[in-house]
Amino acid sequence: MSKLSRITFDPQVMGGKPCIRGLRMTVGTIVGLIASGRAREEILEAYPYLEEEDINEALEYAAWRVEEIEVPLELAKK
Repeated sequence: MSKLSRITFDPQVMGGKPCIRGLRMTVGTIVGLIASGRAREEILEAYPYLEEEDINEALEYAAWRVEEIEVPLELAKK
């Protein structure tokens, strides 16, 4: 995975959820908009502070998180 420079985490912003460039726009919001059928152009028009690359990185981050596997400590020690 490439370095995601637009995804930020700050406990003071949206409870530490992954956000876009420190804004109050979460990755989950962008993914939800895409999943509900919104076109990128619609999203960019509705949220003029977003950029095309913000959407790309949000989707890249979400895809990476879905593939990440968490192993319980009990299994990792065996």
